[in-house]
Amino acid sequence: MTAGSAPRNRVGDSPSPRGEARNWPAVLDALEGDLVEAEATLARGRAEEIATWGRRSTDWVPPSNLGPLPDDLRERAARLLQHQLAVAEALVERITQSQKQRDVAARMSYAPTRPVASFIDRAL
Repeated sequence: MTAGSAPRNRVGDSPSPRGEARNWPAVLDALEGDLVEAEATLARGRAEEIATWGRRSTDWVPPSNLGPLPDDLRERAARLLQHQLAVAEALVERITQSQKQRDVAARMSYAPTRPVASFIDRAL
């Protein structure tokens, strides 16, 4: 993901030409790819990129054309979900932290200057 770009569409990202996943492993691979991108964004620490992840317009919706998740993929999907929740929590934390820092910076830059105390050593 480049600076300022939005996360990929969460609905059916895959190698399919129509943009729809062909199978559950491809769906999970795409979700894992998004997760890696989100973690890389966090690692770079660029506020605008992080905020982009927080402003995504749609949530991921499982493709309806694949049927239920196969039993042999449930554990992988559960691990992926836990990882996604942890990364989502980290994103929210970083976005909140960034907003607080911006608020403090805004108050500091527009606040009137305070007088600075001066001490004169008269013993000399």
